[in-house]
Order: sequence, then structure tokens, then C-alpha cells
Amino acid sequence: MLNKEKDIFNILFEAVSEGVIVVDKKQKIVSANTSVEKMFGYEKGELVNQQLSVLIPSNYHKGHGAHFDGFMKNREKRQMGNGRDLYGAKKDGTIFPLEAGLNPFDIYGKNYVMALVIDISVRKRQEAEIKKLNAELEKKVLERTKELSNTVRELKAVNLELDDENKKRIEAENQIKDALKKEKELNELKTKFLSLVSHEFKTPLSGILTSTMLLGKYKLTEQQEKRDKHLQTITNKVHYLNNILNDFLSVEKLETGKINYNYQPFKLSKVVDEVIYNANMILKSGQRIKYPEDIDDISLTQDEKIIELSLSNLVNNAIKYSPENTEIDITIFQDKNHTTFIIKDNGIGIPEVDQKNIFNRYFRAENALLTQGTGIGLNIIKSHLENLGGTITFESKENVGSTFIMKVINKAK
Repeated sequence: MLNKEKDIFNILFEAVSEGVIVVDKKQKIVSANTSVEKMFGYEKGELVNQQLSVLIPSNYHKGHGAHFDGFMKNREKRQMGNGRDLYGAKKDGTIFPLEAGLNPFDIYGKNYVMALVIDISVRKRQEAEIKKLNAELEKKVLERTKELSNTVRELKAVNLELDDENKKRIEAENQIKDALKKEKELNELKTKFLSLVSHEFKTPLSGILTSTMLLGKYKLTEQQEKRDKHLQTITNKVHYLNNILNDFLSVEKLETGKINYNYQPFKLSKVVDEVIYNANMILKSGQRIKYPEDIDDISLTQDEKIIELSLSNLVNNAIKYSPENTEIDITIFQDKNHTTFIIKDNGIGIPEVDQKNIFNRYFRAENALLTQGTGIGLNIIKSHLENLGGTITFESKENVGSTFIMKVINKAK
């Protein structure tokens, strides 16, 4: 069984496209996968027992030792660079840009660091090309603006006494300015979206990869708890990625109007039970969910999947933005025309200055920027509820908590 697990680990170690390097506390390379060897131009096994400095450009050697010692002292997972460009040195002396994430771990009482390395040469070339294209675009915009200005001056001279023509000219100018503004906003939105997708997928994927690699190192029966911990990490990361994909698909369907809502009667307790069951898997230590009272006899005619999606998003947000040992309170009541859901937390709250934008797509409040998220969940919920004739509102105070109120119409059976 141990050999089988070792074989699985070796296969995974060699199969990943990212380069993986493991060094001891003396910066001696103890393991390197094929991706790293190809990336740096070495033969198989040639890097083992060499110092890490052979992969670092000589002009960075002076400060590298202090950085490594500081990292080993703190021993926290982190990205290298902190805003600086990083470079590696190939065997033939070629210098190339890279990204690296550091992951400390201990095995049999010894300290090691696993680095996940990615060659970003292609991306850097693409970024340079994008900058060049943007510069060309700005030049064209200036030329077009200059041409438009000349045209406007000519129109003024020709149509000085024609009020109707002047109105048409002004309208044409505004349309052009709006078109240029929208084009610029669209480019910025695309760039932001691509950056968001890259970050939100890369972080959990790195976590999955790390946990998968470490699973193979816990071979003893008494290490089952550690294996279970990494399996839970993988499960949570996959669940998170699945939610992101569902959000992106929902945005596309809402944009193209391809959504057909399915109104059917259902027991509200069924949806609530499902939402709370899934939410319990992501609760932080000491967090608890207060189950709504007196809902066993409540039925609702609506699109069941949309109601479940909306309630799940609000409950998950309450968990995500609340600290440990807090309560998420769910209250549900129904009158003749509406069913109202109230989700209250004791979390970080929403800064007052950000509250007016909280339902905008891709918007993240200032105090939530370091928390994983895409900024599209609330936008999707609001769009769905408005399509269903419902509403969503909230009250929030920073460092106190938030209360979201979702109200939907009881459709006729």
C-alpha cells in the first residue's frame, strides 16, 4: 500500500505542468520534477543536491540568503516577490521571468520548503504587446479626436447661424465621446475580468495541488487525521471553483436572456435544509447557523433553484465575512403575497462609502478585497429576483454586521 501511494505521489509530482522544487533549510535541492528541469535546462536528476542559488541570477545572490532566512523564521505560505519582478537563471545562463509560491512543511522533524514555479515569459511578452497596442490605440484616439475637432471647427464656421445644425453637431460629439468612453470601459472591464478569473482559479488550484502532493507523504495509519484534513481542503477548493463557474454561467445567461424560469410549488423547508447542509461544510470554528422557526408548513410557488441559489449565496457570504464563534441568524415569514427571507450576521459589515455599489458586477468592498470572491454573486441574485418580481435590500454597519432582506412574490398555483 505504501509503495502504491508513493507511486501515485511520484506520478502527480511529475505530471503537474508547474515546476516543483523542494529544498531543505540549507537551501540544498532535495527534489525537482521534470517541469523544473526542462524549465531551467537541466537533465533528469541533475539538480538534486545542488544549491538553490544555481537557479537564481548572480545579481540576486547577495540578498537571497537574508530573504530565505527570514522566510524560514516566519514559515508562512506566500507568493515570492511582493510586487517585484522575479527572474530565474537557466543552466546556459539565460535569464527569464517567473512566478513562485513558497509552501513550508515538516517531515520526520526536518524543515523543507516546496516552491511552485511558473515560467511567465509568454505572459510578459503578451503584456508588452498589450502596452504597445494600447499606446497605438491612444495615438489613434488622439488622431481621431484631432480630426473630430477640426471637423467641429469647420461645422461651426459653416453652420454658425443654423441653430438646428448646431444641435445636431453637439449630439454627434456626445455620441462619439460616449462611444469612446464605453469602448475604454469595456476594455478595462475585460482586463479586470481576466485578472479576476486568473487569481480566483489559481489560488484554489495551487491549494489542491499542494494538498494532493502532501497526501502521499502521510503513509502511516496514525496520520489519517492529516490525510483527512488535506482531503477536506481539496473538497472545499473544488466546491469553491464549481460555484465560480456557476456564477460565470449565470452572468452569461442573464446577459443573453437565455433563462427560462420554472415556477413550481415546493416546501420551503426542503430548500432551507439543503442550503444549511451545504453551508455547514464551510463553517468556521465556533460558527453556528440559527435555523428559522415555524417553516415546516410554508409552501412557495416559485423557481426553486433560483430561491436556493439566492439563499445559499447570502448564507455563504454571512459565513465568509463573519469571524469565528459567531451566529448566522435566518428568519423566514410569509404573508398572503410575499415570502421574506432575512439573513443576519455579526461580521465585518460593509463600509458606508461602498454600500451604493455593493450590487454592481465585480465590485468588492474595500474591507473585503483580501477575501476570496468574484464580486458577481450579489449582482446575479439581484438580477434573478428582479426578473421574478422580487427585491433584495440590506442594512449594514462596518465591524458590526449585515442584514440582507430578500423578498419574493408568492406566484399563483
